[in-house]
Amino acid sequence: MKYLKYLPFVLLVGVLIVNAESDLFSSHAAEKNGMAVSDAWSRARPANAAVGGAFMTLHNMEGKADRLVAAESPIADRVEIHNSIMKDGIMSMMRMEELLIPAGETVMLKPGGFHVMLMGLKKPLFKGAEFPVTLNFARAGQITVTVHVKDAGAMDMKMQGHKHKQD
Repeated sequence: MKYLKYLPFVLLVGVLIVNAESDLFSSHAAEKNGMAVSDAWSRARPANAAVGGAFMTLHNMEGKADRLVAAESPIADRVEIHNSIMKDGIMSMMRMEELLIPAGETVMLKPGGFHVMLMGLKKPLFKGAEFPVTLNFARAGQITVTVHVKDAGAMDMKMQGHKHKQD
């Protein structure tokens, strides 16, 4: 009986250990030359899928605008910057030559908006997998982040309800 008073503490430690690798306890951020990239993730895709997307948050901490001009990843034959646009009730994706990240602003790459398009997938994107994506910025240079694959229906629940400027 005397050990029961320690049970809540033991259970808490157990939960923390089990969840140490979860999104609740890790931010997965990279920063270079005033550009921070965080929360990089992707949706799981079927084994035969040829395309996928990568989503993340870009924060320009500098006093001057920067531009995301290219991206690459060993997991895909081709990687492009895209934007999803609704026109006449139809959602379509358009390739972008570059994505402006204004000085001091945050731009979210998310489903239904700006994103990194992975074309010609070389491996399936299964839940729990990780892969690198290298982003090339005009000012900040190259920043490589680790993308974490979530459930196929993931919408990045951490960011729901948050408003960020997107150009």
